[in-house]
Amino acid sequence: MPRRGLVIQARTRWLFVGLALLFSLVLLMYLLECAPQTDGNGSLPGVVGESMGKEYYQALLQEQEEHYQSRATSLKRQIAQLKQELQEMSDKLKSLQEKKTPKVNGMNYQGTKEQTSNDLLEFLHSQIDKAEVSTGAKLPSEYGVIPFESFTSMKVFQLEMGLTRHPEEKPVRKDKRDELVEVIEAGLEVINNPDEEDGQDEDDGVGDRQLYSENDFVEGYYRTERDKGTQYELFYKKMDGMEYRHVTLFRPFGPLMKVKSETVDISRSIINIIVPLAGRTEAFAQFMQNFRDVCIHQDKRVHLTVVYFGQDGLSEVKSILDSVAGETDFHNYTLVSLNEEFNRGRGLDMGARAWEKGEVLMFFCDVDVYFTAEFLNSCRLNSEPGKKVFYPVVFSLYNPAIVYANQDIPPPVEQQLVHKKDSGFWRDFGFGMTCQYRTDFLTVGGFDLEVKGWGGEDVHLYRKHLHGDLMVIRTPVPGLFHLWHEKHCADELTPEQYRMCIQSKAMNEASHSHLGMLVFREEIEAHLRKQAYRTNSEPVG
Repeated sequence: MPRRGLVIQARTRWLFVGLALLFSLVLLMYLLECAPQTDGNGSLPGVVGESMGKEYYQALLQEQEEHYQSRATSLKRQIAQLKQELQEMSDKLKSLQEKKTPKVNGMNYQGTKEQTSNDLLEFLHSQIDKAEVSTGAKLPSEYGVIPFESFTSMKVFQLEMGLTRHPEEKPVRKDKRDELVEVIEAGLEVINNPDEEDGQDEDDGVGDRQLYSENDFVEGYYRTERDKGTQYELFYKKMDGMEYRHVTLFRPFGPLMKVKSETVDISRSIINIIVPLAGRTEAFAQFMQNFRDVCIHQDKRVHLTVVYFGQDGLSEVKSILDSVAGETDFHNYTLVSLNEEFNRGRGLDMGARAWEKGEVLMFFCDVDVYFTAEFLNSCRLNSEPGKKVFYPVVFSLYNPAIVYANQDIPPPVEQQLVHKKDSGFWRDFGFGMTCQYRTDFLTVGGFDLEVKGWGGEDVHLYRKHLHGDLMVIRTPVPGLFHLWHEKHCADELTPEQYRMCIQSKAMNEASHSHLGMLVFREEIEAHLRKQAYRTNSEPVG
């Protein structure tokens, strides 16, 4: 390779020498042509031939001028040809040098300075195509999905807490605050200044179009695929409107790029809330109180399906439903009675198949779950038939007897619904709460009805969706709570189910700090007794 480089350099030097000699020859010809004429036969002024006079000299000057112009044009053309040949040789030399230079990281890019804007845009768009933005990806297990984290204009609801982060917090780091503010403003720019791809009517003038502001931002979700970029799902809504504006943005480790902008009308989207139940009538009465406040008085677009196992307590459940119907004139409910042992998967499956009015959005719920009207809208916005299923992460509350041990009695349930480390945790290992359309549920085959007893059926269904083509939306949501209740792990469970039950029981009891206080209670009490003894033993004055 060094020998080849010396040959190229020698050729280049001879080329420049030849060009210099050629240029010198052209210059010499020019000087000879421009030399004055010394013809001895020419007549001088005032001597013989003066009669030729003025006309003769004008003709001579015109002839010389035309000759000089012709020579100048020829020289300009030759100079231009020389410049072109020099540029071509320079390009060839540069090309040879680039072939000798090794490619950086094995990539075919010539470096940042050599990339054109079109190449950059093509690369950024390829990042969107590779990311799980528009279509789902087949994943090997339930831990393969990349969960979203949700946020409002003031708070972020996050899964990965560790020992320092909180389930709900204001974004403390400046870069995170600036990022979310930039994303919300970028979404507003897309909505308020739509382009042709957004499907807006061109006839709608700016004066007729409804403009959105930061106050219209409802909620957002974001997640980062570390080798591709960050995806943002943003939802905006006017205070007095029923339509939501949904904007998807993607940051492919560069500028934000709009993926789509659409109007989502959920005003006529009915949710069939399916609750399997056996006994626990007191918990059901509490559930119906929340259902009355949220679904009947606020949302008004729900159907309730209760699948009850056994006969014990069935009459009380009927009485509760009849009482709510009589007080509120609500009759959009179905009670399915099964005289068999409780099986959550079978109960939800029966509830889904009991619906006979075509397509419907279903929310698989438990009697211990408390939800808000905002969550029902999140359920609608994040589920789409044939495209998306919604698996929200529930915030599970700890045992109130331990959390509020310093009070005589725990506060009402509504006052316990706070996102704090000592009050609860994001139940990221649970997949029982889900929103999905009936056809999507039936397409994957529903629940595995061979699973008996506690747990496991929800994980099987979750994996079916992960192995399919639907996009799984997994994110903590602020309006969904699992209320604490005492767990009983039956001896009939398999070893795996019993282990899962005990693990869930321990996780649900109290926070790390509160459990530590219980473990070291005797040591703490002994320390307090010693302190009290020392205080009483010290002489007064």
